[in-house]
Order: sequence, then C-alpha cells, then structure tokens
Amino acid sequence: MSRASEKAVPEKLGRQTPTAAVVLPYTTTHGQEAIDLYNTTGRTAQQWQQLLLYDILAENEDGLWVHTKFGYSVPRRNGKNEIAAMRELYGLQRGENILHTAHRTTTSHAAWERLCSLLDKAKIEYKSIRASGRESIRLKSGEGRIEFRTRSSKGGLGEGFDLLIIDEAQEYTDDQESALKYVVTDSRDPQTLFCGTPPTPVSSGTVFLKLRNAALQGETQNTGWAEWSVEQQTDPHDVAAWYETNPSLGTIFTERSITDEIGSDPIDFNIQRLGLWLRYNQKSAISKAEWEELKVAALPELKGRLYAGIKFSPDGASAALSIAVRTADNKIFVEAIDCRPTRAGSGWLLDFLGKAQFAAVAVDGASGQQLLADAMKAAHLKAPVLPTVKQIITANAAFEQALFAKSLCHAGQPSLVQVASNCEKRAIGTNGGFGYRSLTEGGHIELLDSIILACWQCSEGKEKRRQRTSY
Repeated sequence: MSRASEKAVPEKLGRQTPTAAVVLPYTTTHGQEAIDLYNTTGRTAQQWQQLLLYDILAENEDGLWVHTKFGYSVPRRNGKNEIAAMRELYGLQRGENILHTAHRTTTSHAAWERLCSLLDKAKIEYKSIRASGRESIRLKSGEGRIEFRTRSSKGGLGEGFDLLIIDEAQEYTDDQESALKYVVTDSRDPQTLFCGTPPTPVSSGTVFLKLRNAALQGETQNTGWAEWSVEQQTDPHDVAAWYETNPSLGTIFTERSITDEIGSDPIDFNIQRLGLWLRYNQKSAISKAEWEELKVAALPELKGRLYAGIKFSPDGASAALSIAVRTADNKIFVEAIDCRPTRAGSGWLLDFLGKAQFAAVAVDGASGQQLLADAMKAAHLKAPVLPTVKQIITANAAFEQALFAKSLCHAGQPSLVQVASNCEKRAIGTNGGFGYRSLTEGGHIELLDSIILACWQCSEGKEKRRQRTSY
C-alpha cells in the first residue's frame, strides 16, 4: 500500500445504522436488486440507504414481503425521499401498481419529478401524465405504474394498489388512513411504506406516532420500523448528537450547514435536525389524570428563590398570578396565587410582589404587560421579564417536557385542575410553536399560562452561590 493510499482516510460520516429499529427476521431480500437498479441512474445509494432497503424488501419463505408495513423517520435533508424513490423504481420494474401520497401537492409533484429523472437516467422508457396533484407514470414495457396524489379523506377509494407510499407521514391523519389503508387489501403481496420526520406540536397527523410507539413496544405484526433520533432534548451544539442522528452528515451536508441552522428555538432544532420525538400525544393537551399524577400529598421541602409569572388574558378582562420554586429533589413546585378582573387594578399584584424577593417575574399579555411594568418601576420593584414570542414558544415546550418527565409538582388546586384538564393546543408562530386555549367557555387559560411563565423562569434561573474568601 502506498503512502498516498494510506492517507486516503474517509471523511467522518453520520451513523449509518438506526438508533432504534424493529426488523423481523429474514434470510432473503430483493434489496441488492433494487440498489443495483438505482445505481444505473448514475447515483450511488449510501450505506444506510442500502441497509434500509434490505430490510424493506425482505421476503419470507412464501415469497411475500416480511414487512407489510414499514415506517422510517430521518431528520430533514438526509435523503429519506430517495429511499421511497428506490422502492418505487424497483416496484415499477417488478410490475407493481403503486400509489404515492403526500400531504402537500408540491411534495407529491416533487416525488413525480424525482422518479421521472431516475427513469430517464436509467434509460427506462415510460409514459407520464403531468396534472397537479394527480401525476402518473406507466412503463412502456410491463405492467408497472404509479399514481401521485395529494391526500384527502376520500383519496384512493375504489382503487387497488400493491404498494402504498405515505410521504410526509407526520401529517397522516386517522380519517385519511381510513380512506387509504384498504387500497392494498386485495393485492397478493401488499406493502405500505411510511416516511417522514417526528411530528411538531402542531402537526395534524397521529398515525405515524401511533405506528412508531406500537412497533417499538412490540405491539405490531408484520411491521418494521427504523429511526435516527435522540432520546431526550439535547444541546443543539452537541456535534456528537449531529453525527448520531444524521446518516448523511459528511456526504449530503456538512457540520457548517448544521451550525447555520441553530437558532433560538432548541425544541424545533431537536425535532427537525436531531429527530426528537416529543413523548406526548400531539393532538391532545393535558388530561386530568396526567395533571393529578403530579400532585403532592404534602408541601415538599423547598429550596432556592421564588419566581413569578403573570398573564393578562387575551381580551384584557383578567390577570393571573402564579409562583414557582425548586424543591429539595430538584423538581419545580408551582402554585396559582389568584386570578382577578383587570378592573380591580394592579394593586394586588404589586402588593404580593412587594412582600417577597422574587428572583424574576415574567409578565405576558399585550393588554396589560407594559402598564404593569411601568407600575412596578414606579413601586421600585425589580423590572419584569417581558418575553418575546420565541420565548413563549420555548416556555410552553419546556413546560410540556417537564410534564412528561414528571419534574413538575403542585398541591392539586381545583382551579388548576379545571383549567389544565380542559385545554387544547393552539399554534404560535410559523416554526411549530404552540400555546394553549380553553375548551370551556369562560375558562381562565391565563391561569395555566401564568404557571408556565413561572415554571419557565424557575427552570432557567441559576442559584446564587455564596462568595467564599480564603486566607
């Protein structure tokens, strides 16, 4: 071996095997056939794509697919759609009747363009129809054909296919599944492929999440699953986590590209780039059981400083005040102080804030935020934190994570039980942020919002350390 070849060390690459997977045993696969066909296009399948195709195209002793359902989740821009294109290219040559569905028309159209390009490069003759939301391809030789559709609750009814592709699976809803899952029923050898990313808090779909949970818990049959993800929220600057969750890091994109993606929303970065699955139902808010599970029988031992959250209701009719403090076992204890009409003035708020030395007070709500800040200044109280929209998004996401992790506790105040167990999520901003709104008429959601503000400040607060002097 020459000196030059000794120095030809491969660049650092992302993890090529899933961080979590469920693959049923098999001895035969058509994966290599699909890879060889794909490579005739001039492109080369990456190692992780090859391994995934081996599992997807595994065959049992009866000559049928081992996995009639296979789902995979990969962070954005890693080439997950190329897997679907490889499977479709092989399916067309095999003579399959295929339906590719996506949440957006632009996505299904892009999938059609991608497959046409591969067929052109592989010099496979075909006929295609270009119609927005209803594109199709049929090979000139053989029976292979594929339809591209934008999903709806009625799409696919009355038609039969061998392969169903669920693109943007994080947006796949229950009613869409009811309409589409039967389209492969009468196929001799059916398969459904789910590809997507972890859902954000405002994603409309629930099917992908339920499929993942059931597969990883061993509650499925004939189902395969693969994902690249972190198990819990991770520091966006953790380079090792980038390589662990992005198989195409080092080939399709670089560390520098990821560095440019880091912004002020760590939750969104964790979902989109690190594959974090938020461990709660994206379509439900807080159940009564979930909230009451955090109730403590007696006041816990408290430590550290107090934090307060004040929220003015959207209509300006009322204001709520809550506090938060660390416990000896490092949880956050929260308590609602009061919720009063704004016509009662701000005296009660100033009086309470003046009786204790708060480490921080967060105030939100355009209807009274600035007026209270001015009143606090006049009363010689510490200036409050006036959170931005991005900070509110972070606060809500952090609260939800604390709820799941059971790092939150409370005394079971009936008013909090009422509002927490009767709320739903609402979208905030354009990057997957969420907040809460009441499900009951006249419900004081500002009470829960004030708890979230106090909890947020407490979680971000740092304890003062006594200065030590040595002689």
